[in-house]
Amino acid sequence: MQGKIIKGIAGFYYVHVVESGVYECKAKGVFRKEKIKPLVGDNVEIEVLDESEKTGNITEVLPRKNELVRPAVANIDQALVVFAVTEPEPHFNLLDRFLVMMECKEIPVVLCFNKKDIASKPELASLQEIYRACGYQVVFTSALNQENIEEVGKLLSGKTTVIAGPSGVGKSSLINLLQSGVQMETGSISRKIARGKHTTRHSELITIDENSYIMDTPGFSSLYVNDFDKSELKYYFREFAPYEGKCRFSGCDHVHEPGCAVKEALEEGKIHPVRYEDYLEMYRELQEKKRY
Repeated sequence: MQGKIIKGIAGFYYVHVVESGVYECKAKGVFRKEKIKPLVGDNVEIEVLDESEKTGNITEVLPRKNELVRPAVANIDQALVVFAVTEPEPHFNLLDRFLVMMECKEIPVVLCFNKKDIASKPELASLQEIYRACGYQVVFTSALNQENIEEVGKLLSGKTTVIAGPSGVGKSSLINLLQSGVQMETGSISRKIARGKHTTRHSELITIDENSYIMDTPGFSSLYVNDFDKSELKYYFREFAPYEGKCRFSGCDHVHEPGCAVKEALEEGKIHPVRYEDYLEMYRELQEKKRY
């Protein structure tokens, strides 16, 4: 029987099988031997141990399209990263780290800035200038006033989307609004998970409609970009791409080298200083990692 892991916690995996509901499963010991850890979003084969109690074992993890380490999820079509326009003000370095992580995994991103109802026009314009200018899709919402929620729903339709963002930005309110139109029978899923003894906050797959899922993830406060070399970082800042190969020196990292086309674009206002400063900080971090 094949299903999808919608939640994993304390060694238990909750597997949703479309025809018959949610099964509470354990992973077979072979996974530990082979160092395979099932992830939320994994498509899996299960064997049923007790149909009345809806319990089983995961016997196989099917091939993954992609996977993320933090949040630990698999088979993602896109990411919706949620920050507030204000209260709290966006932590640009954290946001750019998330974008780098998605670029590295080749996962498309939609940027959602919530709380537009309490934002000023200059604040909205500033965010547009930074992120639309480098090619990201940006949507401004107000969960409080239910503004542009339908637009976000259209962007999620037919896809599995990981939703991530720091605490206090209204992410939970947005998720509740996105679920408000769900007509599918999701009660059995909720009851099965609630029956467990585990309540720690973990990543969870939520059904929006038959073909659309969102992966709610715990709020993140820090991301370390450290699983590639510093020379690769420039390829994950998409606004640098038009200047690649135009620097005086081949292999230019756009940091110290003279005759750098990226730094010239920065001076001309074609690259935003917020993004470039975040690039420098991540570059130095990767440089220090190599040193030690």
